[in-house]
Amino acid sequence: MCGIAGIFGQSSDGLLEGQVNKMIMSLVHRGPDDSGIWINKDNTLALGHRRLTIIDLSKAGHQPMQSSCGTFVMSFNGEIYNHRELRRELNSQYTSIRWKGTSDTETILEGFSHWGINKTVEKMVGMFALAVWDNSKEKLYLTRDRIGEKPLYFGWSQGKFIFGSELKAIKNSPGFRQEIDRDSLCLFLRHCYVPSPRSIYKDIYKLQPGYILDLSLKDTLNAPKQGYLLENLNLRQYWSYKDKVEEGLGNLIKEEKESLKLLEETLRDSIELQSIADVPLGCFLSGGIDSSLIVSLMQTNSEVPIHSYSIGFKESDYDEAIYAKEIAKHLGTKHTELYVSANDALEVVPKLPQLYDEPFADSSQIPTHLVSKMARDHVKVALSGDAGDELFGGYNRHVKAPFLWQIMSSCPKNLRPSLSKIITLFPSSFLNQLGKVIPGSYKTSFLGHKLHRFAERLNSVNNEDDLYFSFISEWTNPEQVVLNSKEPKSFLHEKNLWPKMNSFQERMMFLDSMTYLPDDILVKVDRASMGVSLETRAPFLDHRVVELAARIPIEQKINNGKGKQILRKILYQYVPRELIERPKQGFGIPLGDWLRGPLKDWAEDMLNQDKLENEGFFSPSIVRKTWREHLKGKRNWEHKIWNLLMFQSWLDSQ
Repeated sequence: MCGIAGIFGQSSDGLLEGQVNKMIMSLVHRGPDDSGIWINKDNTLALGHRRLTIIDLSKAGHQPMQSSCGTFVMSFNGEIYNHRELRRELNSQYTSIRWKGTSDTETILEGFSHWGINKTVEKMVGMFALAVWDNSKEKLYLTRDRIGEKPLYFGWSQGKFIFGSELKAIKNSPGFRQEIDRDSLCLFLRHCYVPSPRSIYKDIYKLQPGYILDLSLKDTLNAPKQGYLLENLNLRQYWSYKDKVEEGLGNLIKEEKESLKLLEETLRDSIELQSIADVPLGCFLSGGIDSSLIVSLMQTNSEVPIHSYSIGFKESDYDEAIYAKEIAKHLGTKHTELYVSANDALEVVPKLPQLYDEPFADSSQIPTHLVSKMARDHVKVALSGDAGDELFGGYNRHVKAPFLWQIMSSCPKNLRPSLSKIITLFPSSFLNQLGKVIPGSYKTSFLGHKLHRFAERLNSVNNEDDLYFSFISEWTNPEQVVLNSKEPKSFLHEKNLWPKMNSFQERMMFLDSMTYLPDDILVKVDRASMGVSLETRAPFLDHRVVELAARIPIEQKINNGKGKQILRKILYQYVPRELIERPKQGFGIPLGDWLRGPLKDWAEDMLNQDKLENEGFFSPSIVRKTWREHLKGKRNWEHKIWNLLMFQSWLDSQ
């Protein structure tokens, strides 16, 4: 795992090396073990690299690396899990290859030399973001893995094309203007992240998953100083999740027995490939279905106890570490756990702007960083259960939204405003306490928050897609909150880009996989882990697993009021059902209580009336009203407040 950066454009000052060195020095955390810079003979391109050694720890893995034929030079971030298989294929076809080392970087470069860039990328199984220069065509190529595990930003500054693994590198490019895009800020307030392909800065974009971008020197010269449209770029999609979903729906595996067999075999193969490393390796274990299944299959493949890591909270409503510990004991892993307090969170909060580089407000960023830091004390690579929810129907909305829509649609429209008002008359804190004392199976955690969200939806939801949009929206009026802004359309509005799906549940899962997964979950894990130089790998994101999941009928995923049914059936072969069957908690923190307690003074400072007026981004009256309601326990606005705080703290760090 590594960090990459570069500058491409006409240069007469001879300063490229120093400029790119400044960019890659900001990425030391992504690659503390080695660094390198390559500049072409015309002094128009500089490629930079920071290396975290995982495969081939020798100098033979040094980057940027040049192909043996001299045509290609590459700076690469990621892991290609099937690179040994690709080497065998290359050796069988081209007997003249003389390998210098055993790195996947060298394998890819030889693939480019013999198969071409497009064909090689299509053969690669792994996570990656890379920049490769073709000397023969005098073109720069950028590409990113199919799902979006590894990040890659690009744009223009002072007439030059710039790119990097994180915005840190972009910000350290020569003459970069840190002009905040207020329209992107609207999207951030709604979703807790800035959706691809936008970034928080004007004229800086994220390369979208599954795409290859290529450009020549002429392309950089023709770029205007600002407002460059993505449509003008030479972007090609080499893998489409939409296409795979449509193909899957047309080729469903109707026999569950066959689905179970194929899925377990494919997951085992993915885990086996992702367990290859020349450094110590472990696994995150939350106690949920996804990570428990990954750990189970890892442990059955290992002759010695694998290392597993979990994090817990002193507040019982959020703590799953007790279950993780029992699962680890049953499987026989070498387990380590860490319990997090509000003080631990306080210590992480000042680091978040530096870790995440642009505003990011998924509060589970805190425990993700802490568990990564704990794991890094023992291992250099950790496998995770990420993407199980999106692919197999694991979120509560996937299971409950159809029933919720039935209830809402049966309520006459003229009665909805009155019912909504009645529900919100009761403070969230009161309803939360009521939910805890209701007897039997009706006992509900966070009842107040759930009822208040239901009340909001009564006033705004007119169809299933509106309901889904409400699930993935925090601020529903961001244009009113962000001054002088207009919320842009996103992929969630482009229904012509969605596949034709048979059910509301499948539609939600597709949209989560296209948006929430790459722009929230994978960003969270990448920055939290790479911030401590830990490589994370996600077996569910092997594109062969993703494509197989698209062929599994929804009835095998969601049934009897529960999601991930097919994963449960595989898991129960290794872990007793009673250790798994419990309400889904997610990987959250007691944020609402912390904001009223140990984080209160910090939050008050960040949301101070004078500060808001001086900065000029947010409407002070709306922000202060929301903050007061949360403090009084009238409403639980924890996520709305956290959105504001994450932008404010990020802004202070600029």
